[in-house]
Amino acid sequence: MTVDSFGGFSARTARFLTVALLAVVLAGCSLFGPSKIKEEPIIPPQTLYQKALDDMDRQYYATAIKSLEQLDRQHPGNALVEQSKVMQVFANYRANKLNDAILAADRYLALYPSGKDVPYILYLKGNSYFAQIKDITRDQQLSKDAIDTYTLLISNYPKSDYAKDAKEKLLVAYDQLAGKEMSVGRYYLGNGQYAAAINRFREVVETWQTSTHIEEALFRLTEAYLSLGLTSEAMSAAEVLGHNYPSSSWYKEAFDLLGKQGLAPTANSGSWLSGVRK
Repeated sequence: MTVDSFGGFSARTARFLTVALLAVVLAGCSLFGPSKIKEEPIIPPQTLYQKALDDMDRQYYATAIKSLEQLDRQHPGNALVEQSKVMQVFANYRANKLNDAILAADRYLALYPSGKDVPYILYLKGNSYFAQIKDITRDQQLSKDAIDTYTLLISNYPKSDYAKDAKEKLLVAYDQLAGKEMSVGRYYLGNGQYAAAINRFREVVETWQTSTHIEEALFRLTEAYLSLGLTSEAMSAAEVLGHNYPSSSWYKEAFDLLGKQGLAPTANSGSWLSGVRK
């Protein structure tokens, strides 16, 4: 047998096998018929919603969410769908599926921007960010997201049942951002990068005046300004610290630090710090 005839034989064989395989497939289809997609049984919306509530009472949040999603899917025009969307946010939040809770909250807000449960949804969304806040050495985007959400809630619904708690959590989120600035500022200060450190401490003093870091920030400003030989600014920072927090241990340290150079806390009306005095 020649190479050409062998090659031709192989080609004919390949075509034969392809046709045979196709015949088997077609025969299989004719024998068993086309596969059918299993249809989902339609369940009344009230039944699905009640089942979800019962599951949530037992803390079966995953199965509750499935029932609520089934309700949305099978009965998109039903009046229970809006409440279903609310409960999906709640169930995901309680199940600690915080990113899913945020997505569910966004879906509700997009569909029902004027819904009666908007304050509650914003509160749960803010809490979902808040619960994920990392320590001050990490990126603080979650703190910023929590602040934005709580601020929206407080601004638009100041008399809601959730505004008070949102304000308290807002202060904690502010503290996180201030703490991050302090951490970076202390790093710069320790490495002799005084101008960069001052920028960080100024950010705390100007932006996060309600934070627990404000006293240290004013002391660190005193320290950094002295290191640069800016005695007037250093004395002004110490004066603001003493005026606002006279019993603070940070003020005592600032006072002693100035005293070592024959200086004392003094107000400087031309300093940016003059606007910080309470």
